[in-house]
Amino acid sequence: MPRILLVDDLRSFVDGRVADVARTSGEGVALLARYRHQRIDELWLDHDLGGEDTVWPVVEVLERAAFDSDPFDIGVIVIHSANPSGVRRMSQVLQHWGYQVRTTPGSPDVGYVDPGTPHDR
Repeated sequence: MPRILLVDDLRSFVDGRVADVARTSGEGVALLARYRHQRIDELWLDHDLGGEDTVWPVVEVLERAAFDSDPFDIGVIVIHSANPSGVRRMSQVLQHWGYQVRTTPGSPDVGYVDPGTPHDR
């Protein structure tokens, strides 16, 4: 089963795929730490995480790992944020450090579903 991580304050996968979900940047950083030396098939990132919180602490963890010549083993990072400048900045930073990035602003794969649904771990 593929390992999928989602960092988004409100949305989940609408198709019911199983994912580990972080709702804040702090939870996202902890989720990355949990899988630090394991394969992550997909990492889905939203930019704005409610209030003043953004995904940047998560991006900085990825950036630091690559800077230290020990990048995370991630198949693809999918940026699904509707924030155009955030998408552009995150994509540039992550691609600069060698991560494979796909941008899908407003992706229909994620939507506002009950965060307590069984497909969120």
